[in-house]
Amino acid sequence: MTATADCERPDCRGCSADGTGFCRVTGRPVPAPRGGTLAESPPTAGTRRRRATDGLFTVGPAGDGPLDLPVVGTPSPEDLVVTDQHVPPGGRICGRHGCTTVVGRSYAGQPALIKGYCPTCGHPFDFTPQLAPGDLVGEQYRVVGCIANGGLGWVYLAKDIHLRQRPVALKGLIHKDDPVGLREERDHLTRLDHPGIVRIINYVTYPGRSGAPGDEGTDYIVMEFVGGMSLSQVRDRITRREGPFGEPRVFEYVLAYGCHILEALDYLHRDGLVYCDLKPNNVMHHGKRVKLIDLGGVRVLGRNGGPVLGARGYLAPEVAQRLADGLSVRSDLFSAGMTLRALSDEAAERPPGLGEESYERAVARATAAEPLARFPSARDMAEQLRGVLREIRSLRTGEELPEPSTLFAPTAALLDASLGRVPPLERWLSGPRRPLLDTGLPAPERVPLDLPVPYPHPDDPAAALLAQPTTSGPARLIQQLSASGITSPEIALRQCRAHLELGELDAADERLAAATAALDPEAAPHDWRIKWHRGLLGLARRDTDAAEREFDRVYSDLPGEYAPKLALGYCAERRGDTGAAERFYQAVWRRNRSQGSAAFGLARLRLGDGDRTGAVDLLSGVPEVSRHHDAARTACVRVLAGRLCADQGRGLPGLTHLTEAFTRLPRLYLDEGHRTGPARDRLEAELLDVALDWIRADTTPAEERAGGGLFGTDDEEFTIRGRLEQKLRGLARQAGTPAGLGTLVDLANRVRPKTRF
Repeated sequence: MTATADCERPDCRGCSADGTGFCRVTGRPVPAPRGGTLAESPPTAGTRRRRATDGLFTVGPAGDGPLDLPVVGTPSPEDLVVTDQHVPPGGRICGRHGCTTVVGRSYAGQPALIKGYCPTCGHPFDFTPQLAPGDLVGEQYRVVGCIANGGLGWVYLAKDIHLRQRPVALKGLIHKDDPVGLREERDHLTRLDHPGIVRIINYVTYPGRSGAPGDEGTDYIVMEFVGGMSLSQVRDRITRREGPFGEPRVFEYVLAYGCHILEALDYLHRDGLVYCDLKPNNVMHHGKRVKLIDLGGVRVLGRNGGPVLGARGYLAPEVAQRLADGLSVRSDLFSAGMTLRALSDEAAERPPGLGEESYERAVARATAAEPLARFPSARDMAEQLRGVLREIRSLRTGEELPEPSTLFAPTAALLDASLGRVPPLERWLSGPRRPLLDTGLPAPERVPLDLPVPYPHPDDPAAALLAQPTTSGPARLIQQLSASGITSPEIALRQCRAHLELGELDAADERLAAATAALDPEAAPHDWRIKWHRGLLGLARRDTDAAEREFDRVYSDLPGEYAPKLALGYCAERRGDTGAAERFYQAVWRRNRSQGSAAFGLARLRLGDGDRTGAVDLLSGVPEVSRHHDAARTACVRVLAGRLCADQGRGLPGLTHLTEAFTRLPRLYLDEGHRTGPARDRLEAELLDVALDWIRADTTPAEERAGGGLFGTDDEEFTIRGRLEQKLRGLARQAGTPAGLGTLVDLANRVRPKTRF
């Protein structure tokens, strides 16, 4: 047993120290124990070790795919053998079940013991390598040397002498005092087969060196050798801004790491396992791939007993407090979030636009102190990270990178009240004679019907019923769902939206309360569906501030989704915060040009600044595959020929804009594709009405008029008046009342050109 020494601090009064090298009363280092074994442990030992091998790796550029990573070239396995076998500078958690005391920790640069006893439980610890170069383990694996520190000991490089000296890694098992746990661990680990998880090859035992009774040796797990860079080494390169890790794309690499890691975690979780010890040192980047290594901490989910591995700073708080009882899928996700944060905190260049905030919200949810506030699964977290990655990349490059949402259904509805629609006949029958162009900002109570609609949760009892298409109106749908006899959150939420469509706000509130009550009471406060519908109800009540608070919470839950950003963009636009509205709309628009609601939102902001050309450029970018393409093309024509303000000099379009509007008009898809019809007549009448004001204002420069004018005739005003009169008489035939007919005929008579003699 290691000898002890008295602490020499006067205020300690001669208390007895223990094998950790620290006074158990004051926590201060004690003099070297007589007969004890000390090893110097500089605080930077781990950093120096990484840097010693870092220069052996080459890093090439990444491919163009969103999840592509730089290509890491690896040296020979022998080059990675560690010669600097210092005690880990932060010490280790005691390996005894239930004890969380850190042992073997240096203090204030003082040396720490590599052998000793836990001051709390008396369990021995030993940080010296248990295998030496040349040792033959299991009569098959010849040890080459140490290559890394594992959770409770060293990881060794060995050669398989039966398979052409193939390199393997040896790692001691953590359940050597728990035979049941050992059998379960072996049973699960040998079945793992995933490209993102190190492969288990064998289990072997190496006899104890002492030969003393009770020294039964150590069980080792034999794993494939993965000769890449750990993410700790990647973090060092990010800090140094070196190579691809110093480029503006570094946040995209961090998110790609997260997606690859979560794919492996999802595989483990679906097999009833938790990884437990996720940290940068346990993730290897080799070639173009990412792999989880060091499976010594993997546990069967729900099995109590045995030590729990986890690095300080990466361990979920409930695990630090309750050990095995705190382990869950969400504790692994906490460690994944902290791993991403460790990498991104070193990046010099932050993501553009809304990208940085979306990233921070994703990490914040993963690392929330309350487990139920985190992502529910690795798959859910990965989906949001992919969305954030695509958002950041699109904002950086200007190239769209769409991906369908699995949470919100695409909608034909549009966040636009009028801009993308042909003006109704009432535009000529009531209101001002020369109306200004309505930018189309919808009223709050209309917006709940225009935002994307959540898909039913697949685990809901009514998911199959709600997935069926229906032509029933909202009132009939409410009755049908009530008659189904199914009580579930999704039934109540669908009825809530139907009541909103009918304007029955109190009934909608009751259905939302029913949906909340149908959920687990602990989970309900964290369910984004409830927050989303609260936001919809807030808009329906014209309480935009309350709605914005709820949508902001949904954004924190789903930082990779389009829907909450569209909702927040609208709320910001409604309260006049054009800067915030721009950021939200741009995050959606840059990533997916088919999202017409974002294009219309941005176009409204441009029109607010009097930028007619900017609005048209945005709306022209809505692709033909989008459901909103035809509305965007109609809006372009109206913007080109619209009155933006009452000042005739500034509010009227110029000759160039008017000419383009009349050029685009015949190409619009109106009246179900017919070349003539009432909608086309109304829109052309609107254009001619503005053209008449334009010709009267006579603000077009002479050099523009010299190019032939609007219609290329000698008397432009005569031509415009004649065409407008004809259109107005045609509109009169659309009037449903004698009064409307008379009004339109009177308008036609007023604009009729004077007869020529």
